[in-house]
Amino acid sequence: MAKLVQAPPKFTHPEWNVSNQMKYANAEAERSAAERLIEESKRLDDDTRAKTRKTQRDVNKKLDQRLDDIKYWETEVNDKLDELKVETDNLLAFRTRVEKALEGCREPLHIAQQCLINRQKRIGIDLVHDDAERELLKEVEVIQGSMALLERTREQATEQIRLNRKAKYNLEKDLADKFAALSIDGHNKELKNYSAELHFKDGVAKIDANSVTPQSWESFSNKNIEDAEKQRHNSVGLRTLMDGILQSTANDMNKQKESVDIALNRRIDETRDSKEKLEDHLSKVVKQIQEMEDNISRLTKAIEDKQNPMMLNQTRLENRSYRPNVELCSDAVQYRLVQEVTEIGVSVAQLQERLAQSQESLKGLVRRQLDLEEDIKVKANTLFIDETECMGMRKSISIQAY
Repeated sequence: MAKLVQAPPKFTHPEWNVSNQMKYANAEAERSAAERLIEESKRLDDDTRAKTRKTQRDVNKKLDQRLDDIKYWETEVNDKLDELKVETDNLLAFRTRVEKALEGCREPLHIAQQCLINRQKRIGIDLVHDDAERELLKEVEVIQGSMALLERTREQATEQIRLNRKAKYNLEKDLADKFAALSIDGHNKELKNYSAELHFKDGVAKIDANSVTPQSWESFSNKNIEDAEKQRHNSVGLRTLMDGILQSTANDMNKQKESVDIALNRRIDETRDSKEKLEDHLSKVVKQIQEMEDNISRLTKAIEDKQNPMMLNQTRLENRSYRPNVELCSDAVQYRLVQEVTEIGVSVAQLQERLAQSQESLKGLVRRQLDLEEDIKVKANTLFIDETECMGMRKSISIQAY
């Protein structure tokens, strides 16, 4: 026998009406709410769209301002960089001038020192500490002092070039950073809402901890410019100083060179004059020697010439000693013959004395001749050293204000 299924409870007709009315009301409320939400969404969409457009305009405006700021400082940095490059090149040229001036001092110094060495080869009385030697010693001192000053100046220039290059590096690095920033923000300025390379990136909406304030950013470039200007100003001042040093050292060395040349030429004239006077005296002494030799020959002959008269006298006296007896008379002849012996003896003694004096005089004259010839050789040696060696070398000295 089939089992009966229990039927669900049935609602009353009023209940059915209430249910329908409630559903109508709920549907109308939901629809009204949906309409309001749609309207509000439209208004919100319009508001956010307008706000976004306004924000983007403000961002673009600030990007333009930022680009202008970067371009301004880029121009300032670039202008200062150009000025510093020109100044560094100028300072490099001045350092080259100083190096050439230093190199140009070496030959004059060598020549001055060589002149002093050569003049040590003077001999005898001519090895004198004269004005020429004093001026040469002073010239060595002046040149060495100039070289020391030029070397210090070169070191200063090298250090200033290093500082210039350091400032130049900072400017170039700043300029490179600004170029990169210009490229980045310039590209950002060109980006639009529908550009192809747009993408999402989490975590970028933040202020970087390493970022600096606009004031610090501006101060950084300004400091680089100020530092560069300071080094450029120092470099200009150093170039002015270097120019003065180059001129003054050249003037000092040229002035001392003239003093040395004047002293050497004066000494050469004195030595030549002395040599000529010695040669004149030598000529006179040689002539006097010849005359004295002739005098000695005459005296010798005069003494020899007295021998025959003496022998004649003595022969006569001897012969008269043989007179016989009373004829051995001390007559006038005998007295005169005896007197003649004395006279001839005195004459011979006088001639011999004069001969001895003449021979001593001749020895003195020969000694004077040797002394004069030796001194003339000394003067000739001095003239060769001062005139040929020293002045010959000094003609090649060329001191320039590089």
